[in-house]
Amino acid sequence: MKRLLVLVAAAGAVAGCGPLRSTSNLLDAEVQIQAARTAGAEKLAPYEWTAANLYIRKAREEVGYSDFQAGVDFAEKAARFAAEARTRAMANANAEEAASPSSNP
Repeated sequence: MKRLLVLVAAAGAVAGCGPLRSTSNLLDAEVQIQAARTAGAEKLAPYEWTAANLYIRKAREEVGYSDFQAGVDFAEKAARFAAEARTRAMANANAEEAASPSSNP
C-alpha cells in the first residue's frame, strides 16, 4: 500500500512538470528568436529564420492542446534554428562588410 501511495505521488509530481518545462522552453526559444532578429536574420538567414518562427508557432499550438512534450520538442527545434539563424546572419553580415570596398583611404 505504501508503495502504491509513493507511485501515485511521483506520477502526480511528474505530470505537473509538463506545463513548466514547456513554458521554459518556449521562453528560451523566444529569446533566441529575438537575438536572431537583432542580428538581422530576417534578411541574412531567411531559411533558418523562417524555420524558427514556424517551429515556435507549432510549439505554441501544441501547448495550447496540452500536448506539452510535443510543445517542448518544437520549442527546442525553434531555439536551435534561431541560434543558427543568428550565427549565419552575423557571419553573412561580416562577409558583406569584408567584401564591400573600404571607404577610408
